[in-house]
Amino acid sequence: MDQLIAAAARALAAGRPLEALKRVALRDDASGLALRAIAMAQLGDLERARGCLRGAARAFGPHAAVARARCLVAEAEIALALRDLAWPARRLDAARAVLERQGDMVNAAHAQYIEARRLLLLGRLEQAERMLARPAGELLPAALQAVAALAEAGIAMRRMQARAARAALARARQIAGRAGIAPLQAEVEHALHALDAPAARLTAGAEQRLVGLDEIEALSAGPTLVVDACRHAVRNGCTVVVLARRPVLFLLARALGEAWPGDAPREALIAHVFRTRHPDESHRARLRVEIGRLRSALRSLAGIEATPRGYVLAPGARQVAVLAWPDETPHAAVLALLADGESWSSSALALALGASQRTVQRSLDALATAGRVLPLGHGRARRWLAASVPEFATSLLLPGPWFSN
Repeated sequence: MDQLIAAAARALAAGRPLEALKRVALRDDASGLALRAIAMAQLGDLERARGCLRGAARAFGPHAAVARARCLVAEAEIALALRDLAWPARRLDAARAVLERQGDMVNAAHAQYIEARRLLLLGRLEQAERMLARPAGELLPAALQAVAALAEAGIAMRRMQARAARAALARARQIAGRAGIAPLQAEVEHALHALDAPAARLTAGAEQRLVGLDEIEALSAGPTLVVDACRHAVRNGCTVVVLARRPVLFLLARALGEAWPGDAPREALIAHVFRTRHPDESHRARLRVEIGRLRSALRSLAGIEATPRGYVLAPGARQVAVLAWPDETPHAAVLALLADGESWSSSALALALGASQRTVQRSLDALATAGRVLPLGHGRARRWLAASVPEFATSLLLPGPWFSN
C-alpha cells in the first residue's frame, strides 16, 4: 500500500473525508476508487459512491477476495443509508464469511453490525439481537463499538426498555467521544434526544398526559392493566393478550379502558365500534356478542361486568391505563420511519411496515398534499423525506412489538 492510500485510509477512519479525498480524487486504480467512494459516502454523495465501489470491486478482480469483500461491505452500508432495505443480505453474509476466513475480524464485525441495523429497521428485533450477540473477535475500534451500542439502544427502545436503552446510549456517548468522530457523536445525541422525548399519550381515569419511555417501562412493570393502543394489545406484567388481528375487540377494550373506573354506555360503544349514529336492536345484539368474545379473550387479565347503562372493566390489577400514540393523525407510522431524517423509497417503507407498496404510496401522497413529506426525484428513483421532524419519540410507532421477548 503506497503512502497516499495509507494516509487516505487513516483520514477516513478518523472521519475526515475531505482530507482523504484530496489524496485519492485523481486516482483511478482499485484502491483509490474504493477510498474515494468511502469519502464521497461520508460526504453524503451516496449514489456516486455506490458506483465507484462497484467499479473498484471490478478493478480488484476475482483473485483479490478480501478487497472485493470489503467493497461489498461498504456498498451494504451505503444501501442502508439509502434505506435500500431490499439490498440482498446474502451478499453481505458471503462477504462477512470471506473476511472471517481471512482473519479481517474488524471488517467482518462491521458487516455484522450493518446487518443488525438493517434488521432493526425492519422490526426483526430477535434476529438483530442474535446478530449483535455474535462474538466479534479481536478488540474493535471505538467507532464500531459505538455503532454496536447504538444498535443495542435501538432494540431496547423498540421494546420500551428505557433503563437498558439509557445504559447503552451512555456507553455509546463515552465511546464516540473517545473515537472523536463528529457525525457519530451527533447520532448518539440524536438518539438521546429521542429517548428523552414524549413517547406516548397516557390516559388513566380523568388524567391525560404525555409520557416518556422511562415512565412507560415503570408502568408496565407495576400493578397496572395497560391497554396499549400502539401495539393493539392488553397486558399486565408478563401476561399479554394481543388483539392486533381482532380490531373490534380492541376498540371495545380501549373504550372500556378510557372509561374506567366508570362504565362505557352501550350507545357510545356502538357508535364508536360499529360507526353508526342510529343503533337498533341488531347492533345491541352484536355488541353483546363482541363483549362476550372480549370477556373470553381477557379472562386472564380482567372481567367485564354489565351495568344498567353499559359495561365496565373489572381488572385484576389496581389501576387501568391506556397508552396511545402521541400523534394519532392518519399515516403516523410512515412519518415515524421518516423521522430519522433519511430519504426513503416507498418500497423500503413498505418492507419496514409490512404493508403493500400501493398502501404506502397512498399514505405518502396524502402526507405530501398536507405538506408533511417532501418528494425527491422522479419515477423509480423517487424518495421521500419528512418536511419536519416530530417533537416526540417514535419508538411506539415503529415496527416490532415492545412486549416481545
